[in-house]
Amino acid sequence: MNDEPRWLTAEEQLVWRSYIEAATLLEDHLDRQLQRDAGMPHVYYGLLVKLAESPRRRLRMTELAKYAKITRSRLSHAVARLEKNGWVRREDCPSDKRGQFAILTDEGYEVLRRTAPGHVNAVRQAVFDRLTTEQQKSLGEIMRIVAEGLQPSEAGADLPWLR
Repeated sequence: MNDEPRWLTAEEQLVWRSYIEAATLLEDHLDRQLQRDAGMPHVYYGLLVKLAESPRRRLRMTELAKYAKITRSRLSHAVARLEKNGWVRREDCPSDKRGQFAILTDEGYEVLRRTAPGHVNAVRQAVFDRLTTEQQKSLGEIMRIVAEGLQPSEAGADLPWLR
């Protein structure tokens, strides 16, 4: 049995390091834009977007954590900060004593409405304006394959929103 790792080739190393550099710089770019325009990090903006897209602007906390790909404790901290700003409120789930809903307030919706144009512009400038239509399609396909591979469906999978 060969215990030797399958080391990355020189070309694979270049691809991997390019990905890490781009992902780190992109997240920083989007965080800075959102901090400047709305006083919130990128992950908080994503939570507001998901709530805005949900029926009645509400979602169970467990579903919101799953969407954001974060732990329940990190989500709880984020929602507490959003509540403090008046952008989100929590409500107990009537059918499940332990469950809670996160609900986007009118004030939160307004912050999102004002912030969205600058955010989409930052995303467009950082990603889409730099890629051809074919490159955009390829990037989407590649990222879907990677994401699907990292979200096993079997019970007991170690995923952030289950922790």
